[in-house]
Amino acid sequence: MTLPASEITPRAVYEGRRALLRQMAAGAAGMALAGWAARDALAQAPRPGKLAALTGARSAVAGALTMEKPTAYADITSYNNFYEFGTSKSAPANAAGAMKTRPWTVAVEGEVKKPKVFDLDELLKLAPMEERIYRLRCVEGWSMVIPWVGYSLAELIRRVEPTGNAKYLEFVTLADREHMGGVRSGVLDWPYVEGLRLDEAMQPLTLLAFGLYGELLPNQNGAPLRLVVPWKYGFKSGKSLVKIRFVEREPRTAWMKAGPDEYGFYSNVNPNVDHPRWSQATERRIGEDGLFQKKRPTLMFNGYEAQVGQLYAGMDLKKFF
Repeated sequence: MTLPASEITPRAVYEGRRALLRQMAAGAAGMALAGWAARDALAQAPRPGKLAALTGARSAVAGALTMEKPTAYADITSYNNFYEFGTSKSAPANAAGAMKTRPWTVAVEGEVKKPKVFDLDELLKLAPMEERIYRLRCVEGWSMVIPWVGYSLAELIRRVEPTGNAKYLEFVTLADREHMGGVRSGVLDWPYVEGLRLDEAMQPLTLLAFGLYGELLPNQNGAPLRLVVPWKYGFKSGKSLVKIRFVEREPRTAWMKAGPDEYGFYSNVNPNVDHPRWSQATERRIGEDGLFQKKRPTLMFNGYEAQVGQLYAGMDLKKFF
């Protein structure tokens, strides 16, 4: 895509990137220490023992192990956005138990040389499982740190061999009117649809997650498999996936349909671009109790700028929000 002169990287942004490269070089040793800190933090948190075990090797993907302490399992599984079960944060944990996650298939279709309907067991064995500790930042201003289990979406993409026409991926999630009460409402256009550019989907941090805290995903967290894109706001990470389409044109996603002025296609975490109804400059970490708990400053790309910033070089991130 050729960008007009008005969208070429401003000098300040270019110089900022040079500074970032210097910081990356200076921080190389610190990354190793951060990785060990993350491993220690997770090792001190025992597996909850609620669901079947699903473990993986510690990931070697750059940025995949934040040094921050993981959010407690009880908070991760009781405070959720999953509008298929209702719009309150407690609704998914209360209502998702009836959803059936076996049998389960995911159709991969569209602009690929090898379209296929994958059984869940095939997907579980497709690539070695990895343990990754990611920050999650939601558009409403709250955040968590979650220890996921899964593998890079790129592992699946390579196996289906996208054609030259594949520019985007469209993700379609389950819309089960019987077991998902929220689907009977008109709050969104169901089924829930999300999308990524192909290069975003191929970025190694983009995860197909099947578990968290060393166990299978709870229903309210998107069982049996979900997308996790850690540098984007949480609603970009579609839950309970049933279809992945490779397409030539940018998909029209659920939240873009609902509020195009509020929810853009990219939805990268950006403290400098406010939601029309609230600031994105700070966040509240779930589990840090109390109304008077000081908010944290929001990090550009949710702290993953070193890994993903180059994907958006030259783009006006206020226009492509």
